Amino acid sequence: MLDLFAGSGSLGIEALSRGAGFAVFIDRNPICCGIIKENLAHTRLSDMAAVYCMDYSDAVKKLHREQHRFDIIFMDPPYNKKFVQEALKLLTNNDIMKDDGIIIAEHSSSDVLPEICGRYRTVDCREYGDTMITIYSKDGRDDL
Repeated sequence: MLDLFAGSGSLGIEALSRGAGFAVFIDRNPICCGIIKENLAHTRLSDMAAVYCMDYSDAVKKLHREQHRFDIIFMDPPYNKKFVQEALKLLTNNDIMKDDGIIIAEHSSSDVLPEICGRYRTVDCREYGDTMITIYSKDGRDDL
């Protein structure tokens, strides 16, 4: 799984604790990267993870060049800055998701996301107050 805009890494660490085989964490903030590494060490999951302390765009391109493929891509960027839209386009151009994978995007309910972005199609959308969760799959596969 890929935890894009990872912050403290809590979502990726939760995925690892629930059976994910490996997680890649991306955050450009060195303080956040340090916290992720501390949290991985504290949970004894460091061997099952990689932390990329760099801009998400550069990291996705690097993962693509290295031919990494993910079942789950989770992104929780800062709200109201169009990062989700930009990241979807970047993922379309640098395909790092397995054919049966999903993208889970957490965003502000005021953000308008495309229903279709390249091969990615919205298969579910849920609202929780000011927060939205939008799930994309390749070619609109909805048998999740």
